[in-house]
Amino acid sequence: MDQNDSDVRVDKWLWAARFFKTRSQAAEAVDSGRVEVNGAKVKPSRHLRVGDALRIRIGPYEWNVTVRALASRRGSAEVARTLYDESEESRARRADEVARVRAERSAFPDLRGRPTKKLRRDLVRFKRGRED
Repeated sequence: MDQNDSDVRVDKWLWAARFFKTRSQAAEAVDSGRVEVNGAKVKPSRHLRVGDALRIRIGPYEWNVTVRALASRRGSAEVARTLYDESEESRARRADEVARVRAERSAFPDLRGRPTKKLRRDLVRFKRGRED
């Protein structure tokens, strides 16, 4: 966390706070409207200030965070967690979503990768509506 960072771009901060692995992924998320600052959709070049509220959607998950500190360099995960405060309701919603996704996956444990030759044949037979 740099103390000299008075203005940091949204995409750079999202990358430094470890919400995205690359700055280009962060910029694409901001451009596509998956990141809102103070309730408004912004451009990646928008500068953040301490106290700004962000809503970040990544896949089925959503974070509602408040900017605590600014950083333009990516540091460790411990440092990244000090850059923002997440609301309790956001944590609870995300935990519920994680539980839902895990439950869905546990219902279909064998659906990993491509089907075997036998499974593919069984699927074709099923779709055609006949039992051989």
